[in-house]
Amino acid sequence: MLAFDELQSRSLSLSVRATALVFEDPVSRRLLEQIERIAPSDATVLIIGETGTGKELVARHIHALSKRSKNTFGALNCAALSESLIESELFGHEKGAFTGALTSKDGWFETADKGSLFLDEVGDLPLGMQAKLLRVLQEREVVKVGSRQPVPVDVRIIAATNVNLEEAVAASHFRADLYYRFNVATIQLSPLRERPGDILPLARHFLKIYGDRLGYGEIKLSPATELTLLNYDWPGNIRELENAVHRALLVCPGNHLRPEDFKLSGVRTVEQGPSVSTSSLESALQRLCEQAPPKLFDIIEETVIRTAFGFCEENQVQTARLLDISRNVLRHKLGLYGLLANNQKKQPVSFRDQEIYKIGTTEAAKQLLPQETNYL
Repeated sequence: MLAFDELQSRSLSLSVRATALVFEDPVSRRLLEQIERIAPSDATVLIIGETGTGKELVARHIHALSKRSKNTFGALNCAALSESLIESELFGHEKGAFTGALTSKDGWFETADKGSLFLDEVGDLPLGMQAKLLRVLQEREVVKVGSRQPVPVDVRIIAATNVNLEEAVAASHFRADLYYRFNVATIQLSPLRERPGDILPLARHFLKIYGDRLGYGEIKLSPATELTLLNYDWPGNIRELENAVHRALLVCPGNHLRPEDFKLSGVRTVEQGPSVSTSSLESALQRLCEQAPPKLFDIIEETVIRTAFGFCEENQVQTARLLDISRNVLRHKLGLYGLLANNQKKQPVSFRDQEIYKIGTTEAAKQLLPQETNYL
């Protein structure tokens, strides 16, 4: 595992906020290896990921590990500005170029010369601006608004989007030639729910950051709280986790954060209980084998998946985690059994499942089906 101190020592020029990068989960370790391969080059990078997954942090990390690290890192959110403002922000303008342009101003391309420029939400760029940006990437020069004189620039572009650019190209919302320019080195950021090994290290990091700012002493996560955080889907990803920790610190009455301090919706806390009695389970399966029903394995597999899906309140991520299978495999099985979201109606227990329940007289065998006899 990569500790925070080690990460900071490897990239001293990272900002304070960028120390929220964590590479504890195997998925994140593979991401780090990819970043370390890409960073030393000058290749244009496209970072793809859901909102809140840390795209800017990764961009800063790429810059910090590059030969441009001592120069400017510029960041611009393309979705936050109108088309006219984006042009001025990117390329700059001359005095009198438009109403309110009282002085000349360098754009981000000139400001980040010899450095890196991060264009966030690049999928939201208007088509007209896409054409101008493409020319800058091809010619390595900008023309300020109100000027005809090109200015050479040497900038590495790191773009990010939560939009599927291939679909945007197909729908004529994004230029194909610009997409090919961006798609030199692609980094796919997994959502936090798919890298659970990062959840607790991130939570402890934010706990220390905000605890120090609030002047609190040492505050820890209780074991029940850790389970709560691990069993939540984090649709808002790292940003949601950061805000949840900050909010919990403000309402926590003691030196241990409790599950109720987080007020997370749709979370099911799994209590630690005694280990499964393997011998009892084997006994129950022995009884089933004696009955020799057709397709025995299929019957057991379907029953286990139905039971786990119901226990997790039909949450696919939690069910896959509980069964230790991939979500793709789970979705395939749920489709076979008519349990996907487009089939919301509860399915009656089949005759064969009721027979299994009758045969399994031990507690372990009864766990193969819910206790209700009418519906799963």
